[in-house]
Amino acid sequence: MTEPANFRIIPEREELDQIERDLRFVPSENRKPDVLRLEDIQRFNRDGCLHPIDALDAAEIAEVRSYFDGLLARVLASGGDSYSISTAHLAYGPVYDLLMHRSIVAPVRDLLGRDVIGWGSHFFCKMPHDGKHVAWHQDASYWPMSPSKTATVWLAIDDVDVHNACMRFLPGSHLHGHLPFHVTDATEDNLLNQCVDDVQRFGPAVDNRLRAGQMSIHSDLLLHGSEANQSDRRRCGLTLRYCTPDVRAGSGWSGKGVVVSGQDPENYWDNPPRPSSC
Repeated sequence: MTEPANFRIIPEREELDQIERDLRFVPSENRKPDVLRLEDIQRFNRDGCLHPIDALDAAEIAEVRSYFDGLLARVLASGGDSYSISTAHLAYGPVYDLLMHRSIVAPVRDLLGRDVIGWGSHFFCKMPHDGKHVAWHQDASYWPMSPSKTATVWLAIDDVDVHNACMRFLPGSHLHGHLPFHVTDATEDNLLNQCVDDVQRFGPAVDNRLRAGQMSIHSDLLLHGSEANQSDRRRCGLTLRYCTPDVRAGSGWSGKGVVVSGQDPENYWDNPPRPSSC
């Protein structure tokens, strides 16, 4: 899909370096969550992630998968690839609906607070025998946003496990702030272009196994990655990004933000309406 012209998908590193960013983890202080347990709040603060969380029932996720199958076919036919469906909530009404879905937003609201902005949506679809891996990285490294108050939902469109390259987390790594990384060469078959080294110091990785319709939530500072999908099964997930309304964004990214819960007190985010296209 084509991105709206007023912002860039990933700003250049020089541009990011010019933005003063506060990249420190801000723990949730919610003592009366609506759908999560107090233990879940504490676990997210400690580990930087929560999983698995039941989100969509069998009928709902079957409908979402059918929709994605058709969307992917259209994107591939137009010359895109299985990773190119980004900022999809600004182009496709059904993705906007998922960004606003009560069962998805409710646990995020328990972590971030009553007022929540949804600003990102990206299908990460590893086709069978896809040769690309995702190196260890922090999402916040890529984003012209401050302070670091984004939580990412990873909604499983397909069943995901170690065989088809589920995402992997390094619990507790989010507590170390912004970590140094090196820029990788495209020949390394890394889907992204950053890699954090010496991750053994953070302890063993945890596999983010999910059934279709389940989701995980992770901090924008949590180290995560995934292996190449060497299986005969597809591995698709939809990432949905949420932040608090006090976060400020460069590169025109305020144009992405939708008020999904509560309000935006300063009307900073553009809050675009639901697109009519499917």
